[in-house]
Amino acid sequence: MKRNNTIELGLTILLQRHLHIKTLPYGQESDHRFCWDIHIIPLRGRPSLLAIHCHTRYTFVLYDLSHPKWERLPDIFLDDLRLSLSAAGFPEEETKELCGSELPLFARTHGRREVAFLNRAWEDVMATELALDESSQSQPLLEQLVNAKLSRCAGIEGLDTAARRLTEMLSQI
Repeated sequence: MKRNNTIELGLTILLQRHLHIKTLPYGQESDHRFCWDIHIIPLRGRPSLLAIHCHTRYTFVLYDLSHPKWERLPDIFLDDLRLSLSAAGFPEEETKELCGSELPLFARTHGRREVAFLNRAWEDVMATELALDESSQSQPLLEQLVNAKLSRCAGIEGLDTAARRLTEMLSQI
């Protein structure tokens, strides 16, 4: 089966409202290794982006996004996904397919289990909020703490870290 090399961003209802998007289609990507669910969360009172990889629960956070950045969300998402993966030590060559070659497409979130794990990741972010760097939009230390925590995810059974699950997944694609 040939992939179209586009990733899908599942927007929560709250994020859809924030972006003034009335309706979104269901996702077309059957392989959730190329899907992310994203949410707007308040970090220290600032509107921030929480992005969760649907298959591994790898998490990244963008702190205090300005209105113009929310309007350019597909670009901002890809730029900061690459930055997050690089800061976590993943070589660019390994992450190319995960990032896709085109701008991500918006869709509805990718399922109840995925959203439940998004909510768990949000709890993990809030528990490690002391690592938040208010001088930077990207949050590598916070992400490292969240992705190193033992957790469950929708795509792979059992307890492990998101970082290890993503490493294993990247070796298979």
